Amino acid sequence: MAARFATEHGPFLIAGPCVVESDELNVRIGEALAELALKLGISVIYKASYDKANRSRLNAPRGPGLESGLRALERVRSATGLPILTDVHEPGHVPLAARVADVLQIPAFLCRQTDLLVAAGKAGRPVNIKKGQWMAPEEMRGAVEKVRGGAGAPEVAVTERGTFFGYGDLVVDMRSFPRLRDACKAPVVFDATHSVQQPGQGADGSSGGQRGFIPPLLYAAAAAGADGFFLETHPAPARAPSDRPNKVPLGQVAGIVGLGI
Repeated sequence: MAARFATEHGPFLIAGPCVVESDELNVRIGEALAELALKLGISVIYKASYDKANRSRLNAPRGPGLESGLRALERVRSATGLPILTDVHEPGHVPLAARVADVLQIPAFLCRQTDLLVAAGKAGRPVNIKKGQWMAPEEMRGAVEKVRGGAGAPEVAVTERGTFFGYGDLVVDMRSFPRLRDACKAPVVFDATHSVQQPGQGADGSSGGQRGFIPPLLYAAAAAGADGFFLETHPAPARAPSDRPNKVPLGQVAGIVGLGI
């Protein structure tokens, strides 16, 4: 897919597991998503992180790490033909990640980290920036300028992932989609997975979530003009290493996305 965030043929989908797992599982999910892309005639970008550096607890699963994780993502792309998106948390990781990933993603907690944003922009890859949970849509203009104007990223997208609503909950303001587009002059993605997250509300202090709200919020975001959608998925969410309560079961992705777009 030459233009990762092209919208002239309709919405695009970013989907995959939260973190890189076994080759068998990574490819199984990728093959299902590649089949979905053909069935619905949409662009699908495979998402998985080699390292989740922003876990809530010290002993929380983070993934296989930079080198082995990137090799695993290369195998997914080879097996499925899907373009790859992965998170970057440190400027020093960007050059290596850019050798493998077709799209680099800036996590929401890091969306104001200038050095990271500039490094991602200079890598020559499209960049997806997640909006911080505390930020107004218009405040994302600065992040986009760092990646685009200051560093020359070929394409930039901005992702809405919910806004803090007191402690332990998030709310999605549907006005955010046109506001983000107007402020950033970029495609706007809706992260349906993390918008239903409940930070710190899990039984062990991890994040909780309410996956039942993913379909209605996704459909509302589509009506509000979102250009793309972000879903984390797993064949057995209850056994996933992270984001268990707000992952979409792999068998349900086609039905949800098919109705939404």
